Amino acid sequence: MKRARPRPARRSTAAARRRPATALPARFRSLRVESSDGIAVVTIHRPEARNAINLEVVNEMHAALSGLADDARTRVLILTGSGRMAFASGADIRELRDRRAADALRGINSSLFMTIERFPLPTIAAVSGYALGGGCELALACDLRIAGESARFGQPEVGLGIIPAAGGTYRLPRIVGAGRARELILTGRIIDADEALAIGLVNRLVPDERVLQEARATALVMARKGPLALRAAKMALAASAYGPDAGHVAERLAQAILFESADKREGMTAFLEGRPPRFAGK
Repeated sequence: MKRARPRPARRSTAAARRRPATALPARFRSLRVESSDGIAVVTIHRPEARNAINLEVVNEMHAALSGLADDARTRVLILTGSGRMAFASGADIRELRDRRAADALRGINSSLFMTIERFPLPTIAAVSGYALGGGCELALACDLRIAGESARFGQPEVGLGIIPAAGGTYRLPRIVGAGRARELILTGRIIDADEALAIGLVNRLVPDERVLQEARATALVMARKGPLALRAAKMALAASAYGPDAGHVAERLAQAILFESADKREGMTAFLEGRPPRFAGK
């Protein structure tokens, strides 16, 4: 007579609540994803290729962003590269050489960078080493850029017979101005971290060993703010790119929504009571 196998013990309700809410794949090949204190860090991990952006990175990044956008605990996203040699050295040239017109029309990299630009939470690029071509465009798609002293930025695509077509021709002028953007794109010149800071390409410059630490500290400041307000502010800022009329409308609508939120009540009550707010994102 066979003995009945004992049934596995059911997990308690409390244990079930402790499971991660993030709907991320358990394992990526070319990315590392960590999350704590409301801050998610996504690291491109292709050190053998200086973190070049290939199709696998693009697909995994889409999956990671989708999961993090649905995770109520995530307040800020940091993007970085493995090691100090490169944030992302650009698109993978071995793949890029074989792409045809249909691939360009698909916007493989540009669609990813648009997703990053439109990510509902604040994003920070933590840059050490090379951020060239697609790597520079990836950094440009983030809200803030914090660079180490080894950082090098550039759009050298014209030297390869192509152009920066993943957002470089319209994001770079918005950030550094039309004249500087034209020079960098038309010459393909690579600039160091000091020049990047001087022209406004990066928000902050720190020693290499402090890049991620500084990005986390900045992210933590944001993570303690009202999560609904962060999302609404980012939407209003994006709308302002379409002109003052769109900006005014976006501000009014966002403020109207926030005025009815529990977070607004909590934030102002906490201020009047002299205590830190306890935001719930509602």
